[in-house]
Order: sequence, then C-alpha cells, then structure tokens
Amino acid sequence: MSFEPKTSVVELTVSKHFWKYAIPSITAMLVSGLYQIIDGIFVGHYIGYEGLAGINMAWPIICCIVGVGMMIGMGAGSLLSISRGADAPNQAKRVVNNAAILVILMSFLSAIMIGLFGQQLLLLQSASGSSLSMATDYIEVFVYGAFFTTAATALPLLVRNDENPALATKLLIMGAALNIGLDYLFIAVWEYELKGAAIATLLSQVAVVLLAINYFVSPKANTRLKLTIKNVTAKEMSSILTLGSSSLIMFLYFSFIIALHNYLFMKFGSAVHVAAFAIVGYVATLFYLLAEGIAGGMQPPVSYYYGAKNMNHIKATVLLAVKVTGILGICSVAFINLFPEHVISFFISEDAALMAETLTGMRLHLFALVLDGFIFIASMYYMAVNQAKIALMVSFANMFIQIPFLFILPNMIGVNGIWLAVPLSNVALSLLLLPFIIKEIKRINGLCASNKMRKHLVAIE
Repeated sequence: MSFEPKTSVVELTVSKHFWKYAIPSITAMLVSGLYQIIDGIFVGHYIGYEGLAGINMAWPIICCIVGVGMMIGMGAGSLLSISRGADAPNQAKRVVNNAAILVILMSFLSAIMIGLFGQQLLLLQSASGSSLSMATDYIEVFVYGAFFTTAATALPLLVRNDENPALATKLLIMGAALNIGLDYLFIAVWEYELKGAAIATLLSQVAVVLLAINYFVSPKANTRLKLTIKNVTAKEMSSILTLGSSSLIMFLYFSFIIALHNYLFMKFGSAVHVAAFAIVGYVATLFYLLAEGIAGGMQPPVSYYYGAKNMNHIKATVLLAVKVTGILGICSVAFINLFPEHVISFFISEDAALMAETLTGMRLHLFALVLDGFIFIASMYYMAVNQAKIALMVSFANMFIQIPFLFILPNMIGVNGIWLAVPLSNVALSLLLLPFIIKEIKRINGLCASNKMRKHLVAIE
C-alpha cells in the first residue's frame, strides 16, 4: 500500500490544507456556543447581576442534559460513520434507531433527576434570594423540555455523520439566530426574566429538532429513521453509551468545576462575584471556542500527514496552529486589558460594583488564557498521531489539576484566590507537559531526518 498523498492534497499548501478544516471547525464551535453567550448578554442587560448569578448557578445543572445529548450524539455518530464506511446500511439504520430511543429514555431520566434534585443542587452552590428563585424558574423549563435539549444536541451530530455537515451547521446557525430573536421578545419585551431566557432557548431547540427529524425521515437522508422494535437492542444502545461516555464525563466534570466556583464565590464573596464570574466565563468561552476550533481543524491534516509519513508537513501544520492560537490568545488578553469596559459593556449596562469585580476577575482569571489554547492543541495533537494514552492524560490532567488550586488558594487569599486558581493550574500543567513536548519534538525531528536520509539513498540508487 502506498503512503504517497493524493495529487489533490499534494497541490494544497500546508496553510490551505489547515484552513480547509479549521474554518468549518471554528464556525461550528462558535455557533454551538452562541446559545449560552446570547442568554448572558440579554440577562445581563435586562435583568442584572442577580439574573447573571442565577443563570450561572443553573447552567451546571442544565449542562448535564446537554452532556447526555452529547454522549448519544458522539457515540451514535461514530458508529454511524463506521457503519457507512463499512457499507453496512442496515447496521447504520440500527444505530440511528437506537440513538432515537436513547434520546427519549435518557432525556426522561434526566428530567426526573433534575426535577427531584434541581433545587437541592442550587442550594449546594449557596444560591439564595432572587438568584435562587430565578435559577429555579430557569431549570424548571428544561425539566419539561429535556427531550428537546437532548435531541437538539444529539441530532445535528448524527446529521453531520450521515455525510451532511453543511445541513448540520445550518441547523446550528438557524437555532442560534432564532434564539436571539426569542430572547429579545421573552426578556426585553415581555419581561419573563430567566424563565423567558429558558423558553427562548427551548423553542429554538424545538425548531432544530423538528428540522433534524424531518431530514432523517426524508429521502434526502443517507440513513433513514424508521422506528421498529426489531432494530432496538440493548447491545446497540450499550455500544452508543460506552463510546460516547467520555463526552458526558467531560460535561459533568466542567459542571462540577463551575458549581464549585459558584459555591466558593458565594462563600468568600456574594452574588455579585458569581455574576462577575458568569461574565468572565462568557468572555473566556469565546476564546475557548476559537482555540478548540483551531485544534479540531488541525487534527485531520496532521492525522493524514502522519499516515503518509510526511513529518515536515506535520511540523508545519502544528507550528501554524500554535502561531494562530498564540497570536489570538495574546491579542485577546491585550484587548481585554486595554479595553475592559468595552468588553464588559456587552453584558451589563450600569452597575458599578459588578463592573469593578468583573474588571478584577478578567485581569486575574484570564492572564494565562493563551495556555488554554496550547493545552487544547497538545491534547488534539497526541490524538491525531495515535498516541491515545498521552492525549487522555493531557485531558484528565487539564481537568483534575484545577481542584487542589480551588481548595487551597481561596483559603489563603480569599476571592482573588478563586480568580487565580485556573490560570495558575494552567501554568502548572504546562510545566508538567513540557518534558513530553520536548520528547515529541525530538521524535518528530528524528523521523524527519530518517525520511530525508531514506529519500537521499533512493535518489543515489
């Protein structure tokens, strides 16, 4: 079997090949994150700091429903692609059928759990007063609409893996655009507060789900959805859940981290600090989405070049991703520090106390923002070159290293310790990763030299 790249790929420069994948990846990441940010903008302007605190306390709970949808979508999507690649249409149909049943069952279970324990989970974050009542209103809407939240997360992933990524992206863009209009109506015009924000999000998700279902039952679908008992098996559902479980674990962990931040801010500060954390989180999310999009776009060409044994192209691609992420991170931190009021004004109007705390939070919490981008790239790189153990180690280290910092620093220096916990943990993680990165650079350089020598010998012969 030849490892020579196809002519069409050879003709592409490394830069064009990289951006071919990076731009759709970045677009998909940004669109998928708009729901949360849009809600934050409207809540900040029309409800105030108590609304921001409430939605930030509710989000870790709602994130569990989204995580279930991601688990089903990622697991079933991977199996769907494998089945299609193996030219097994009947197996592909079974995957889609079992995924649909799982969405119904798992969303029902999620709704029951949140209905029973949702308010207790808010109280564990020390929610109180108006923030508690508004957060309760917010999660109550999603209890009744858990099916649509789960399905709106899972189905676009299945549409994408059914070889229709353009439609999947259109569904996400349509949902985000609809959410903007509905947020304005329910929050600004009708003044439904956080309940309005939840209804707006849910209605936009209903539209996404209906269009996705319409696709799967139409002739346009490569894999048609046709629910039948014979296609539903416990083994198939177990395979979907097992394969996608890492996505759920990731969502549950980050829900825990957000909830822990909320608890600590209420313990050492007040609801104003939680609201400031929400705003800082929205600002950071914009960079995270861009950085994850760049890392995701880097993976396909790096994997291709690795299979083709083209180490020089790997080096050039990774270096390009690092440069783009580094420039983006440095510019983001610079802009945040030079024009902080302009950034914050996207989320609030006039609130001196909230403005002051958010300024402090942004400068402390986001000073090492660029390291987050490099960590994303490191994790994706190891995955791309088939070093799953190291990729998994990077992902888990990135999650768990934050916990000791969050428990130690606040007790030492109070609220500022909460703000500093994540960036300092990123510095520590980067130092821990440095030996692995140096070793990998030497390995790739060695392979480059070996390939160069091999080509030289072939030329002599």
